[in-house]
Amino acid sequence: MKKPIALVAIVLCFGLKSEAADIDRSLMSDAYWKIWNDAEQARIDADIEKNRKADGTFDVDAPDGAAVRVEQLTHDFRFGAHIFNFNQLGKTEYNDAYKASYGKGGLFNQATVAFYWVDYEPEPGKLRAQGAYEDTEAYWNSLSIEQAQLDRFWRRPAPGPVIDFLKYKDVRIHGHILIWGSAKPYWIYDWYCPESEKRNLDLLGIPRHSDYAQHERAGAGEHHGFQKPWCKAWAALNDKMSEEEIAAQMPVFAKEMRRIFRKRVMDVGRDFGAVVDSWDVVNESLSDWKRYGKARTGLPVWKTKRYGIMPGDYPLNALLDAKEAMSPSADLCINETTGGVGPQFLQQIQQLEEEGAKIDVIGCQMHIFDTNACMRLAQGATDVRWVGTPKKIRETLDVMAQTGRPLHVSEVTIAAPGEDAKSRGIQAILVRNIYRAWFSHPKTAGITWWNTVDGGGVYGEPLVSGLFTRDMKKKPAYHALDQLINHEWKTTLDVKATGGKVAFRGFKGRYRLTWKGADGKPHSKLVDLK
Repeated sequence: MKKPIALVAIVLCFGLKSEAADIDRSLMSDAYWKIWNDAEQARIDADIEKNRKADGTFDVDAPDGAAVRVEQLTHDFRFGAHIFNFNQLGKTEYNDAYKASYGKGGLFNQATVAFYWVDYEPEPGKLRAQGAYEDTEAYWNSLSIEQAQLDRFWRRPAPGPVIDFLKYKDVRIHGHILIWGSAKPYWIYDWYCPESEKRNLDLLGIPRHSDYAQHERAGAGEHHGFQKPWCKAWAALNDKMSEEEIAAQMPVFAKEMRRIFRKRVMDVGRDFGAVVDSWDVVNESLSDWKRYGKARTGLPVWKTKRYGIMPGDYPLNALLDAKEAMSPSADLCINETTGGVGPQFLQQIQQLEEEGAKIDVIGCQMHIFDTNACMRLAQGATDVRWVGTPKKIRETLDVMAQTGRPLHVSEVTIAAPGEDAKSRGIQAILVRNIYRAWFSHPKTAGITWWNTVDGGGVYGEPLVSGLFTRDMKKKPAYHALDQLINHEWKTTLDVKATGGKVAFRGFKGRYRLTWKGADGKPHSKLVDLK
């Protein structure tokens, strides 16, 4: 009989729910444990000890030999999740449980806030900074689950109330995303391309949204439904015309696009640049950069396969605009897909920086949307994304680390293979091991889980990828992360004062030291361990 995984004993020690205690090694194949073997686990432990901890010596007004309580209050590492389902889960008790996972007592000290352009500015100049009745809990509680998921702003709450909540909870705020081709509004073409130029493009097969929308249902699918024929038409044109020839058919619109994209960044910066701690500035742009091989081409437009027509040099311009619009203290990030990590990604970043872009953090997604892929991992597959083996995880992070910047594993999906207890146990083991490997790397600064609630994603994403069930019951994966974040990776100990000082080793972050002074009274101070 296989021995239970160490997590079982640890979970029981802290009195967590019995569901988490059901996790044991027999849920995974022998092939899986051959990959995640004792030697690999020991290496991960050693790397965590080396890379995530520090030694510190601090002055304390305590008699020699006095006991000093060392209690970690916050963690420098950014344990994140998006907060796209804010007040949208249909019941106040569900929303309260969702909110409780952020800040003290929860899992997440960082939250990714939705700033998708098409939803933030659904009509030109009408910014959803603070929202309206359609952003209130009362509105979302009035909808069925099916109605909520079809609503125009499902997973896209107005950022103002969300940020107010996060400030109150002392949670670090990460904005996502400023410029992404898949989120640019269709009204850019509707409003700002002159009719004479639209007629030129009509003849070239470019569809108009006004013609297409009458066949679409109103709501969340309208934008993405139009995007497919729009991009397909531009892709066909890309093979026939150069950038200059395309721009000659729409000279006014080519210039207007650049102005409107810049205005987008400036608008968000004006409203939230002083309060958001970090930004994903440009998303999934590597495939477009590969077409040109240069960050600055001087071309009037860029031809893209995924997004249709885009302003020329848009990744560089987005980063330059954000550098101007956002607080100097805010971290600016470039975010890429799992498959984008490699030498060309490094070249793109180097060129962007050479052209004056400010890039503080490198973000890389890690979505496993296919539940079968998660089962394959449990069976010992090594070819799933870049998390099939600890070695592959290290190698991928090492490539990203060549930029010299901190790394953000920015969008994480690790689905349960199903809804039964075994599947949830498999998800928890995958989560524990993969998180440990990420956390152990010296350049990783944060990890962000994507959909924390089952069924809380968009159409096409797995319904079983959450840390909570749809009725907000904590799954074993939640308990696995709680065990890591709030217990194994948090330092609490007692040490003795010597010569008016106290020394200890712990996880990097803020601490409270407490002791009884020579006067017999309690004393305390806050210190930062770096």
